[in-house]
Amino acid sequence: MSAGTYAPRPGAAPLGRMIAAQTALETRMLLRNGEQLLLTVIIPTLLLVLFSAVDIVDTGSGESVDFLTPGILALAVMSTAFTGQAIATGFERRYGVLKRLAASPLPRWGLMTAKTLAVLVTEVLQVVLLTVIAFALGWSPHGNPFAVLLLLVLGTAAFSGLGLLMAGTLKAEATLAAANLVFLLLLVGGGVIVPLDKFPDAVQSVLGLLPIAALSDGLRDVLQHGAAMPWGDLGILAVWTVLGLGAAARFFRWE
Repeated sequence: MSAGTYAPRPGAAPLGRMIAAQTALETRMLLRNGEQLLLTVIIPTLLLVLFSAVDIVDTGSGESVDFLTPGILALAVMSTAFTGQAIATGFERRYGVLKRLAASPLPRWGLMTAKTLAVLVTEVLQVVLLTVIAFALGWSPHGNPFAVLLLLVLGTAAFSGLGLLMAGTLKAEATLAAANLVFLLLLVGGGVIVPLDKFPDAVQSVLGLLPIAALSDGLRDVLQHGAAMPWGDLGILAVWTVLGLGAAARFFRWE
C-alpha cells in the first residue's frame, strides 16, 4: 500500500482545534460539577439577594445593592478562577489526568490556555446571571465599561495564577482545604460584603493589598461612584498577576 492512502490522514489536529475542544470539555466539567456550581453560582447569588434584601451589614449611604453587586462580581471571579480551578486541577494532578494530557499532542501551555478560556466562559455566564439579578433588585451602575472589563480580566489572571500555583504545589486534599479556607477568609475580609473601613486602620492597609479587595474596590469605584479608571487597584492586580502566573509557571508540578 502506497503512502498517503489513509483517510482520514493520521496525525494531530490543528492546534486551534485542539485548544477549542479542550476548552469545551473543561467548561462542561466545570458546569456539571455540583461543588463548582455551589461556589460559582449559588453562593454569590444567595449572598447578593440576601444582603440586598435584608439590612444586615451597614454599607453606607445609598442602596445596598449598589455597594454589594461589585463585590459579588469580584467574589464570582475568585470562586471560578481561584477556588474552583485550584480544586479541580489539584485532583486532576493527583489522579494522573494532567500527566496523561501532558503526553498528548496538545502542548502543556495549550492545556493551561484551555483551562483559562473555560474559566472565562464560566465567568461570562456568572456575570450575566448576577447582572440580571442585580438589575431586578434595583441596581444602578455607572462608569466606564472598559475599566470594568480590564478589572475583570486582570482579576481573572491574578486568581488563576494563584489557583494554579496552589494546585501544582500542594496535595489535592490540602488544596481542597486551603482553597475553601481562603475563599471564606477573603469573603469576610476582602471588602466583598463588609466595607474595609469597618476594620481597624492598621488592618485596612493590609487588606487593601489583597487581590479580592483590589478587584471589589476597583469595580465599586467604577460601577458605584463612576470613576474613570482605578489605576491603583489595577496596579495591585497587575502585581498579583505577575507574581501568581510567574510562580505557577516556575513551581507547578505535573505529577
